[in-house]
Amino acid sequence: MKKTVALIDKFISLANGEALPASSLKGDWIEQMLEDGVLMVTSHGSRKTLRAIDGRSFCEYLSNKCNIRDLEECRRLLLSDNVERAVQVAVTGDSKYREKRTFYGFLVNSYQPIPATVNGYPKTILPLEGTFDFIYDYWKFAIPEDVVVIGIENPENFRYVSAQKKLFGSVVPDGGKLLFVSRYPQEQSKDLICWLQSIPNRYIHFGDFDLAGVHIYLTSFYKYLGERASSLIPADYEYRIAHGSRERYNHQLEKYGKMQVTDPRLEELVACIHQYHRGYDQEGYIERI
Repeated sequence: MKKTVALIDKFISLANGEALPASSLKGDWIEQMLEDGVLMVTSHGSRKTLRAIDGRSFCEYLSNKCNIRDLEECRRLLLSDNVERAVQVAVTGDSKYREKRTFYGFLVNSYQPIPATVNGYPKTILPLEGTFDFIYDYWKFAIPEDVVVIGIENPENFRYVSAQKKLFGSVVPDGGKLLFVSRYPQEQSKDLICWLQSIPNRYIHFGDFDLAGVHIYLTSFYKYLGERASSLIPADYEYRIAHGSRERYNHQLEKYGKMQVTDPRLEELVACIHQYHRGYDQEGYIERI
């Protein structure tokens, strides 16, 4: 039985003593209710209707057999956008009665102390080396407007931000404060872009220097943030791409070869990728010690 608002509405009608067309309720579970004697069928010529034999007994049956302990509460639960699993258990006995995400937010990192607030409380972002901070209540996460947010695609680059200080210092000079964010795992949600849209801070995207990397920036960030977003393009990008992967380029060409470059600042980068028929992984910018 798939529990829907429409089905619960029908159950509420039956519990209140109303009759419903038999054609509106079908399935093995209806046959079981008829067999168990909580529903009865009445014929009206060629038309048949269903009615609960007793409203109280019908509700008890739903509670015992179907984990529907309160019809009105179940209806509210189904209509709600955000229902805690504890509430679902109390109402239905099933924490997964409604599909609900149990993890929100995104990872943050920094190699310098970044002042922030979460739920109104002060917090300094400066994880120990080898660890990250996870911001769950991202809708209540705030940073100063002068902090530049750098989004990093690959986990290894995100892990070793301190080994890329020279690169990041070249795009945000004069000791500017940087907060690094990751949308990994990428299929999780759009929490990161929702947060970025809610703040005025400058955003710089750092991804692979290949066609797929450009596509991710254009469709997942520039599309939503406009000119407030930019892509990190190092001064030596041409040399790096010239010594990159030809196989990567060939693999991506069919899917991304004709993509529209909506941010004109990336036109030279894309032209370079096509010129050398190669792509370059951002991990190459991690300085090994």
